[in-house]
Amino acid sequence: MKTQLPMTKTEIESLGWKELDVILVTGDAYVDHPSFGVALIARVLEDIGLKVGIISQPDWKTPHDITRLGRPKLFFGVTAGNVDSMVANYTASRRKRKTDAYTPGGLFGKRPDRATIVYSNLIKRYFKDVPIIIGGIEASLRRLAHYDWWSNSVRRSILLDSKADLLVYGMAEKTIVQVANILINGGTIEDCFKLRGVVYWTREPPNDALILPSLEKVKADKLEYAKAFKTFYLENDPIRGKKLAQLHGTQWVIQNPPQFPLNQKELDHIYDLNYTREVHPECLKKGRVKAIETVKFSITSHRGCYGGCAFCAITIHQGNLVVWRSKKSIIKEAKRIANLKDFKGVISDVGGPTANMYGYECIKKMKQGTCKERMCIFPDVCPSLKVDHSKYIELLDELKKLPEVKKVFVASGIRHDLVLADKDYKDLFITKISKDHVSGQLKLAPEHSDSKVLKLMRKPSIKKFIEFQKKFQEINKKLRKKQYIIVYLIAAHPGSGKKEALKLREFVKNELKYRPQQVQIFTPTPSTISTTMYYTGLDPFTNEKVFVEKSEKNRRWQKEILFHLK
Repeated sequence: MKTQLPMTKTEIESLGWKELDVILVTGDAYVDHPSFGVALIARVLEDIGLKVGIISQPDWKTPHDITRLGRPKLFFGVTAGNVDSMVANYTASRRKRKTDAYTPGGLFGKRPDRATIVYSNLIKRYFKDVPIIIGGIEASLRRLAHYDWWSNSVRRSILLDSKADLLVYGMAEKTIVQVANILINGGTIEDCFKLRGVVYWTREPPNDALILPSLEKVKADKLEYAKAFKTFYLENDPIRGKKLAQLHGTQWVIQNPPQFPLNQKELDHIYDLNYTREVHPECLKKGRVKAIETVKFSITSHRGCYGGCAFCAITIHQGNLVVWRSKKSIIKEAKRIANLKDFKGVISDVGGPTANMYGYECIKKMKQGTCKERMCIFPDVCPSLKVDHSKYIELLDELKKLPEVKKVFVASGIRHDLVLADKDYKDLFITKISKDHVSGQLKLAPEHSDSKVLKLMRKPSIKKFIEFQKKFQEINKKLRKKQYIIVYLIAAHPGSGKKEALKLREFVKNELKYRPQQVQIFTPTPSTISTTMYYTGLDPFTNEKVFVEKSEKNRRWQKEILFHLK
């Protein structure tokens, strides 16, 4: 029988445990679902025989919550949650949000700003001799010196501010198991410094590291910041990436090369672990958790993204090597979902960062690493990436045949340029999703219409969106279906001034002919290309100057004009 991991002393005692091996602290409600990072890490550690407990959204103003499960035998693991805490707490205009989808009852204020730092410092106060390992998206994207939009400053590595003993970055299941095994066998945190996918600090730089411009240099000189970011970005590759070192005052922050991605067998195993797919009862006592509602009956089919969009953190966090699960594993998960008592026959999504990247990858990249001189699908799809939607079509067909399943939707978005690049399956794919896997609306993300802005975004020409939209409309007309494309747009991205914003407005008015529902003002999040442009005013790969709109009034205006089309 599936049981959730303990959050209270009473639960620990009921399991017959005297102490925990690992305690994980998260800024989210504890949701035992594979879409939540803390659940993945907890189940992976449980799978190697460890006793794991969860502290969810502790009150950081008192010792009560952080000490309630006692002292773990091996280490504390700390994450801000599925979202960077500053993104979770503030809007694109730096205003405090009113609700939090990852908190019971949607209540705001249950996680602190810079949660990873706050939780880690709190633990250090009461458990001075217990190792602290930080991870998750907040730690991953702030692992070296980085521009922080909320304070409008360059901050040092989160490892130093948190006073943690080790940082694991990226999708860290493999790394955290290696760390745990070292500590189980009597090793120390220092023994973990040899692992891939970790960041640590020393007094002297290793001989085999690439030296980045120091914290002091990147704070003083934006050209140095752009230079450091370019090296950091290009070396974020598990095949050819090198060790990096950056001086922060008298301390060297060392980033080892990225961890190798899980292979298909390993990925299948992780998603076959004992998730209940439920909110923990202790959290439910405080109210429903909205974040689970859209993903409870969803399936992750693959990891990684070769899109490389400038504003997106996936390339830095998950990586740009796409690894997919076997069809057998996914079908098995679908059958488990079908047995849940509240399942109504609808699988809400089958996908990853982008749904139609399932089942194919560049063989050259898998052997030699990503190319430094070009991107996989920008400005056009690379000939070495043999786009093939056949495996994804087969997967959707197999899921649709399950007797308990009435509908299978594709909700995680598709890349229309990849569909157009698939000469063999383009029409079949659009027909299949239009007929069986779209609920009236297909969501696409052209993001903008201006060619200069799209180039800075690393997004395809708007002509490709128009071509796809025309093909989608033609096929739906043949199917006698009234279905529509809903677009995602970004206002005030670097490169977008008044002229470009008005051009986007004309595109919305004359081409889309409806008021868009999904428009966001660009938010500079740590360690993306776009954020580097925003801070430095430079394209870090060419050093060409980029216009950046920094007036909050003008940033809001770029969004608001898209809703006033007359």
